[in-house]
Amino acid sequence: MSTERHLVSWLKTKSPEELRQILARAGFTSRNGISPADLARLLLRHEVTLALIGFCTLPQTQALAATAWVAARRHGRLSGYWHGVDPATRSVPRAEVIDLLAGADQGLRADAEAVLDDLAELTLVLPPHGAHVTVPVGVHVSLADTVGLGRPAAELLTAFFNAPEVHRLADTLGLPKARTRDDAQRGVVALLTDADRVRALLDDAPASVRDHLDGIIKHGSQVLTHAYEGSLGYPPNPKVRFRDSGSGDPDTDWLTARGLLLPAGAEDLAEVPIEVATAVLGELRVPFHPRPPQPPDDLIATTRADGSAQAAVTGAASQIERLLAACAQQPPALRKTGGLSVRDTKRVAKAASVAEEVARFWLDLATQAQLLRPHAEPVERPKGYRGRLPDPVANLLPTKAYDRWLKRPPAERLTPVIATWATIPATYTYWPFTGETPVALTEPDDPYAVGTRYALLEALDALPPGKGVTALPYLIARANWHCPHGVTDTPEQITAILREAELLGVVADGGLTQVGRAVLDLLRTGEAWSSPEPALASALTAMLPPPQSSAFFQADLTAVVRGIPIASLAALLDTTADRESEGHAVVWRFTPATVRRALDTGHEADKLLTQLTAVAEAPLPQPLEYLIKDMGRTHGRMRVVRSGCCIRSDDETLIDELARTRALAKLGLRKIAPTVLISSADDQETLTALRNAGYTPTLEDETGTTVITRPAQHRAPARR
Repeated sequence: MSTERHLVSWLKTKSPEELRQILARAGFTSRNGISPADLARLLLRHEVTLALIGFCTLPQTQALAATAWVAARRHGRLSGYWHGVDPATRSVPRAEVIDLLAGADQGLRADAEAVLDDLAELTLVLPPHGAHVTVPVGVHVSLADTVGLGRPAAELLTAFFNAPEVHRLADTLGLPKARTRDDAQRGVVALLTDADRVRALLDDAPASVRDHLDGIIKHGSQVLTHAYEGSLGYPPNPKVRFRDSGSGDPDTDWLTARGLLLPAGAEDLAEVPIEVATAVLGELRVPFHPRPPQPPDDLIATTRADGSAQAAVTGAASQIERLLAACAQQPPALRKTGGLSVRDTKRVAKAASVAEEVARFWLDLATQAQLLRPHAEPVERPKGYRGRLPDPVANLLPTKAYDRWLKRPPAERLTPVIATWATIPATYTYWPFTGETPVALTEPDDPYAVGTRYALLEALDALPPGKGVTALPYLIARANWHCPHGVTDTPEQITAILREAELLGVVADGGLTQVGRAVLDLLRTGEAWSSPEPALASALTAMLPPPQSSAFFQADLTAVVRGIPIASLAALLDTTADRESEGHAVVWRFTPATVRRALDTGHEADKLLTQLTAVAEAPLPQPLEYLIKDMGRTHGRMRVVRSGCCIRSDDETLIDELARTRALAKLGLRKIAPTVLISSADDQETLTALRNAGYTPTLEDETGTTVITRPAQHRAPARR
């Protein structure tokens, strides 16, 4: 029976919920479910295999690599994904894989068995699950060379050394002088492949050399070193020679001088031959680390983590709300070269009272969460114009989803934002391009962002309850154990991811919050890509206090809401006052300018007092009442009138006649004084209309001086 048929039979034993989780781990979702046959074909695809490997832990990756290495020795190597190979034809004995991982250590053997069982649930070890191990073809192609065992000494010597280097090794090892390179190499290989002679050689080595070699073998048999130098040119020459000045490390130089460490083919990379590693370990073994790095002793207490997370979530919700409102009032423009205009980013950041970096973060997440969307109005072609039209200007506008988002309870507003952050392949607060100005709305295409995010949450989840950590070395080491193929090696990016998690309330005081654990569970199960909102909404609701519908107004002209205000209360206070601070409580301050702003938007003083009284926990303080009433009395006492131009005449009867003349109706004339009319048209259009109606107006400039117009006189230029 083929592997695919075995896999279909195994999948038929799973419940619909288990099938949905398997599909989600592969990076896919389906509203109507998926049949076992379709899922089996999907799981055997190479790109799905690589996606699943990306979320494997270090021991799981090591077990898969060991299986692929054994298969390569038994069945030969696969050089590409194009091979139409049934994985069952490359099965290997389970005992042989366990031996390679754990040797005779019974504890490690039990760990290796458990890892293979876990891989079976991840569908990376394929059925039938018995005495043999079968893995997808993608594992054979991608992991066979990552097992951490060096190549044979003869292969390395032939590929990367010329005759002088081989003779030099033979002399250092005390071998008889050989006439040819082949004779010298045979002598060197004979020594390196004799375990007893290798161990005898190491017995005479300094203890630091033995420790150094042991460390290299246990960490993949390769090490960076400057012990060799190669020939430059094109095409590149793989042959290298010993560097005269050495590597700078006495232990490495001792090993390279005796062939216990040989060039690996890449620049500044050396490799322990497999025969040497076997002699040192006493048996053929690959690196296997079933236990993750343990947290350091100097952990910090997270007694205030819940409060810090609550303040972060409250601040994030209000900042995003203000940022989106600013985009709705004056949409920011997109650059033709991509990204959001820097000037507009600064403007919306100022409107939301946040730093530019934070504003870019919220704008990117809101766009990916479908709350904002770029939109370009088409340019209308003028009648009779056949030339090239200018490119339309694209702006960032709120979507209809934004209107629905505003109506949601405060605890639910962050659910689409956090869900987007968990799975977006980008770290928006990390800008790797030195010398370039960071911009918002960049394309999310970072292959390490999601894996690093998940691995860091796993590292924080491993801490004891009530403890946090800020030490990057532990976080990096633990993250690499949880997700060795998906973690970035850039500390600045890891710091940026942790900062983003703090802004969203996922991490607080170096520890994982209730929301952070919900995000981690969603990433573990794969539901972060399918249906994350119910779990996130539940965690946020449990973290946050109920939304507040009232405010406490104080005599110093401030209003305080203890917690998160409901949307209508926040909108009323944002209209009439400026936010001063956010966190566990939100504070607004009233000033003459903010009250005038409310009156300018159409509010009346009496109705404004009524609205504020309705949401006040106590009677409004007199200073606030006096401020609003005073501004109401003075507001509108002077008015600015829009007009194209004005018509004046000392003859009041003529002014009345003009206002009633039907031929001038298109000018929209309005009498604002006994001797003054205003026109909605500009001066030239008004002059033409008056003259066509039989009147004889003259034109005055801003100083009252009559403007004389004469026909233009054109002349041809003189000949040169």
